[in-house]
This record gives sequence, structure tokens and C-alpha cells, in this order.
Amino acid sequence: MARKKTPLPFHENVEITDAAAEGKCIARINEKVVFVPMAAPGDIVDIQIVKKRKSYLEGKITKFHTYSSQRRDPICSHFGLCGGCKWQHISYENQLINKQKQVKDNFDRIAKVEIGKFFPIIGVENEYYYRNKLEFTFSDRRWLTNLDTPKEKGGHQNTNGLGFHLPGMFDKILDIDHCYLQKEPSNDIRLAIKEYALEKGLEFYNVRNHEGFLRNLIIRTSSTSELLVILIFRYDDIDIAEILQNISDKFPVITSLMYVVNEKNNDTIWDLEIKLFKGKPYLFEEMQSPVSNNDALKFKVGPVSFYQTNSLQAFKLYKAAFDFADFKGDELVYDLYTGTGTIAAFIANSVKKVVGIEYIEQAIEDAKENASLNNINNIEFFVGDMAKILTPEFINENGKPDVIITDPPRAGMHEKVVKQILLAEPKKIVYVSCNPATQARDIALLSEKYDVVKTQPVDMFPQTHHVENVALLIKR
Repeated sequence: MARKKTPLPFHENVEITDAAAEGKCIARINEKVVFVPMAAPGDIVDIQIVKKRKSYLEGKITKFHTYSSQRRDPICSHFGLCGGCKWQHISYENQLINKQKQVKDNFDRIAKVEIGKFFPIIGVENEYYYRNKLEFTFSDRRWLTNLDTPKEKGGHQNTNGLGFHLPGMFDKILDIDHCYLQKEPSNDIRLAIKEYALEKGLEFYNVRNHEGFLRNLIIRTSSTSELLVILIFRYDDIDIAEILQNISDKFPVITSLMYVVNEKNNDTIWDLEIKLFKGKPYLFEEMQSPVSNNDALKFKVGPVSFYQTNSLQAFKLYKAAFDFADFKGDELVYDLYTGTGTIAAFIANSVKKVVGIEYIEQAIEDAKENASLNNINNIEFFVGDMAKILTPEFINENGKPDVIITDPPRAGMHEKVVKQILLAEPKKIVYVSCNPATQARDIALLSEKYDVVKTQPVDMFPQTHHVENVALLIKR
């Protein structure tokens, strides 16, 4: 006879005490941490435990007794289902407070080092419509909400949709009406394409069976008012030209209209041919020079090029790194994880030479082109695995760096890279991070020879828990 499962506990009048990782908040019950989504510090709630782990619990709110003073009404009708803006119910002022605390807590708990100067977080001017790139998914398995009329009562006879994947569901998408992340005509383009597809009876993709015609839509905007659109299809068909011509006719503002035929079972397109239907095969971004308000750097951004998705805040982030470095003009700088060379180009005119290293070959090709575009000739780029390239032999050949700027992915730096930085012994390290936890972990290792002189959090993504941080380390 099967044993009955012990019901998970239910707790009443629990106070939410703090913000946590992944957009969740924290409560404590019997000295155990409970992670709770859709909460705000200061809420008094009833919690149903949904998962038990050895060191923590996960719960969901079943009733509110007191609403936190940090709360506000979300403006997006998709809030609560869409996983993109999990902090939209928290006032922006308190979002910044929570993000700054997140950085400080990581340094206290993980790095366990003293910070000479902890600057207040730099916020955004625009809370909404700040992203320059969004990717949408076509699906014949749209998530039905309480607002949808059932089929038997005259509701939708299909479940086609175009939007974002629901959190934790690879085969379900949330059909998006209006998204507050990207400026117009992003919403108009997405809705027009969906309307056309429904009118023509075009097949939306089924990820379980890997069937269907329409797969993905990518929209990129720029600070120079250029607009790049890519439609991704499962197979080649005469309908491609018709749908693209329809988009082109309705939106003459599009400066780059492209398409991809992706027959693979995954959504990546960087390894596929991206075909141009109309306009240029790229767009331009501009970023103010760090030393002159009248000069701007120009960056050529292709369909799969990386560029910081919040253009306005990218300048503030790089300017913080530039100011921390305090260049005198005679420095040899290593720019680790250089990507498309944005930081390298940003600092090049203020130093003697920049050595940029990146593991993605296409990114290095973009970096070289951007350096040429801005008439910069004192950057040398290398491509390959950072842990294998950054060796004593490499440093002997290219010179001992005076300053190292590192901007690694969320996983942080490989331990071998940290060890090579310690062997290279630059006078300064400027560590730019999109994940303060892994940044703190790496800095704990670097603290063997370096002091953290100052840090500067920068908010790049309002309505989310994500935060960037710049730290300046000086060799003792």
C-alpha cells in the first residue's frame, strides 16, 4: 500500500523581510529561509509551502494581511505571468535600494572584504521602454488566462500566440498585447505580424513536435533611430517573401529587414545564414565619448552582434569604469571578455594601447570593424578561451598590463584566469560585473594581493532584480 504524502505546511501572518535572488523575496519561519515570489519587503501574508529543501523552503502567497509600503500598482497587464518584469510591483526608488543592498550583501557574505568607498547606485532616467533588443516566440500552445473566453462559449478556436516563454515552461508562451520594455514601433510590428499570420492561416511553431512555419521574431532598435527586424522560419516557402513584403509596406521605418530559415531543433541563429530582404545588414549605435560631450563613438551592430541592451545606461556603466581607472595616457590595458570591443574603443584614446581578448570569433570580427570605424589603431584583439590564452607566455609577448578591465559573463571568471591576473600583478583591476555574487567570489580570490578601493552599482534593467556593479581593485 502506497504511503500517503505528508501535506506541506501552511503559515499565517508571516512578514516578508527582504529581497532575494531571482526576483523573489525572503521570509523566515522557525529560523528557516523561505523564498517567496511576487512579494515585497514589509508584506504580511499567509504562505503555503510548495517545496522543502534541506537548507530552505519555497512558498507562495495565498492571502495578504498588510501590503508593504514599497508596493505600487504594476502598469503591465501581463504582470504575474510574464517572467520579464518581476519587480514591477515595487516602486523604482525601492528597487534601487534593494539592488544596492544586494551588491553590499554579496561583498559582505562572499567576498568578505572591506570596501573603501561604496557609491550610491546609478538609476535610470526611463523606467520603461529601455531595451534595444527583444526576442519573441511563435507558438501554437498559447497560455490561456482567465480573460480568455472558452471555446464552447464562442472563444478562440486556436491557441496561436506570439510573445515570451512562460517561466519554467519550454513549450508554452504568453501572448503579449503590450510590452513596456521596448519603444515603438516594437509593439505595432509584433501585433501586425501576428494579425497577418492569423489572417493567412500560417502555422505557428510547435516546439514539442518541431513543426510549424513561424518560429521567432527579433526586433532591435538603436539610439540613432535605426530599426532592425529578423523573422525566423522553420522552412523555406513562398510565403516568406509575401509576409516580409507586407511588413516592409506597413513599416517603411524599418532600416534592416532580414530572415532566417532554421531547420534545427533549437532557436539559436548565430550559426545560420541570415538573409537580407530590405535595407542594410546592420544598424549603427552611438555612444558619447568619455572625455568630450561633443564627440561620439559609432558601433556597427549586426543581427547577432552583442551590444548592451540598455544603450543609455551602457554609457553610465562604462563611464564609471573609465573614471575608476583614472588613466594617465601611458597605460597598457588588457580588456578581458572584450566582446565586440565596446569598452576597448571607449577607453582607447585615453591610453597607450589596449589588448582585447574574447572567445567568440564573430564578436572579435565586429570589434575589429568597430575600431576601424572609429579610426582607432591602438587596439589588438585576440580570440580564444580566456583560461588558455591569458598565460605567462602571452603576457611576455604582449607586455605586462598596467590596468586590467574585466567584464565576464554571469558565471564570472575561471579560477585559472584569476590566478593569471594575480601573476600579472597589474596596478589596477576594474571589474565590471552583471552578477555581484560571482564578482564577489572572484574578488575574494583577488584579495590575496588587492584591496577593493571603491564600487559603483549601476541599474541597467528596471523592474527586474538584475544589477551591474563596477569595482576598483588596487594592488597592495
